[in-house]
Amino acid sequence: MVGAAAPALALAVGLVAGFLLLPSAPGWLAPYLPVAVVAALDALVGGLRAALERVFDDLVFVASLLTNTVVAVLLVLIGERLGVGGALTTAVVIVFGIRIFTNATALRRHLFGV
Repeated sequence: MVGAAAPALALAVGLVAGFLLLPSAPGWLAPYLPVAVVAALDALVGGLRAALERVFDDLVFVASLLTNTVVAVLLVLIGERLGVGGALTTAVVIVFGIRIFTNATALRRHLFGV
């Protein structure tokens, strides 16, 4: 039980530290940070779904987290270089948003049978 509580405790400590310390990101990171967060949230929700379905694999989770984030940031970088950064950023957020809602729906169905 202690092992299961460790990630939740780490998340809580990280959130409290973030709200208290109010860290700021450098300006050059501004276009990339939102898509990186959405990509990481997609991996997190996918990991929760896999855990509830009892098929969670930590290696797959870490690989998903890293590849989602890197691909999202690279797409925005390519968009910035092509002069269509806003359009590709929107596309990345929409794709990952759809995936998040799809996984959230599966979580709801698994938890509540609805």
